[in-house]
Amino acid sequence: MVKAVLGEETQLKLAEDRLFESGVPAQVGLVIGKLNCGLDRGFVFDLVPTPTNDAGEQACRLSEAGRDDKKGSKKKSQAESSPLVIDVDWVAEHARQVSKMLLGGMNVVGLYAWASENSFKASNLVLYQTVKAVADAAPFYDSDLDERLLVHISYSPRRWNCRNCILGSNISSSSLRPCDFKMGRVLASLLAFRCTYNFGIRLPIFREDVSSTSTLRDVLYNGLLTHAQELKGAKAVIDGTLVAEDEMSTSDGIHEIELLLPFMKSAPAEGCRQKEVVGVLVLTGSICSFAYLSPKEPVSQAVDDIKGDIIMSMRNRLDIICDEAEGDVKDSTVDGHQEESNEKSTEKSILQLVLHLSRKPCSLLFSRRVFIPWLAGAFICDYLQPSETVEVLKDHCKELMSREDLIEASTILELETEAISLTTKSFWDVVAPSPLAYGSDCQLKGKDEIHSAGKESGRKSTASLDFNIVTAIAFALVSILVGLVFFILKT
Repeated sequence: MVKAVLGEETQLKLAEDRLFESGVPAQVGLVIGKLNCGLDRGFVFDLVPTPTNDAGEQACRLSEAGRDDKKGSKKKSQAESSPLVIDVDWVAEHARQVSKMLLGGMNVVGLYAWASENSFKASNLVLYQTVKAVADAAPFYDSDLDERLLVHISYSPRRWNCRNCILGSNISSSSLRPCDFKMGRVLASLLAFRCTYNFGIRLPIFREDVSSTSTLRDVLYNGLLTHAQELKGAKAVIDGTLVAEDEMSTSDGIHEIELLLPFMKSAPAEGCRQKEVVGVLVLTGSICSFAYLSPKEPVSQAVDDIKGDIIMSMRNRLDIICDEAEGDVKDSTVDGHQEESNEKSTEKSILQLVLHLSRKPCSLLFSRRVFIPWLAGAFICDYLQPSETVEVLKDHCKELMSREDLIEASTILELETEAISLTTKSFWDVVAPSPLAYGSDCQLKGKDEIHSAGKESGRKSTASLDFNIVTAIAFALVSILVGLVFFILKT
């Protein structure tokens, strides 16, 4: 359980000054950091305010109970005791989007609230519900940790408080527990780890009567879960040395991690017969991953964070593709043209295809991951479609991460030079590929060589077959003659 929290002093002081200068009576936003139950400590890297919703309304405001209807103004004493009204769904959606931009070792660890002491105390229920919604929208990878932070910045009186929210079905007196909160240097002491993970995943496409998952989306999600279990057992080599369980790292700079999957353990666990498989889905590519570690954590934690970052990056790209596919279907379904829209949606996105009914091979390119400078040498990430440029990242970072500074294109790292590719093929195209699959440069020559080789092989096999038949007939005749001679001699 987290009992002490250390916040990055530089960023938190900037956030406090920004809030006082804004003059807003109430505000909520996300807490970016890391929780380590093994150390009973939490780390806060930055506070990110939730932007206005699509209607231009703030995510948090004071209740109308503090408003004087006749004069149309708020009395100071009433405003400081009015409970908060929070758009819980919008804050949760903000957390979901921000979590996709964070790398290994960084998470949305809770919520912050800017309000007076009385308003904060009068809003325990809605704040707890918001923290729980944030936890559901941005869960930690491979962890059932039921704790999140609630940071309160009070302007009347001016001070900081932190509580550990124990998430459950209902709020109780023990759901919000005080934490020891201090400020210091956090980001400057982080250790950076990087991994380039090359993968090739082949997933069988089953017939309808032997599989409950038929669409491309279902097959991909199930395959990703299986691959996550395989990746969990991978060994790690850091800077050329095999990682020990409790080893600590103190050296600066970026440490390179290489993951080693167990030999032959990546084979599918379920067996299948030839008649059950109608195709194969091939997912190949290379993922660049980062993770950040505090000095008191073992390097094995960085390895776990790298593994989680790889799987979440694959999942995020799949979510992006699926969201766009669902948007295409909604946009095309208008004015009752259901049949026509279904045809268009099938053409627009192969994610809607029922794989066992598809007879044509199809391919898809996933978005590329790019890395954007964030704080104290650390990076965040975003995803670019094949047709997009880095210019689209600026507005995205400004809206979601509250980045007011200018992001220069030269500082953005594009370490993934090629997008992840996905193809679907028939079973026999994979097992016995067609000669046309070898490329256009050798098609004509390959056809002639294969054709002539086939003729020569056919002649050889025919001659061999004729020789065998003749030999068998001769042996049978000799046997009959020998038997006849012995019979005559005996009689």
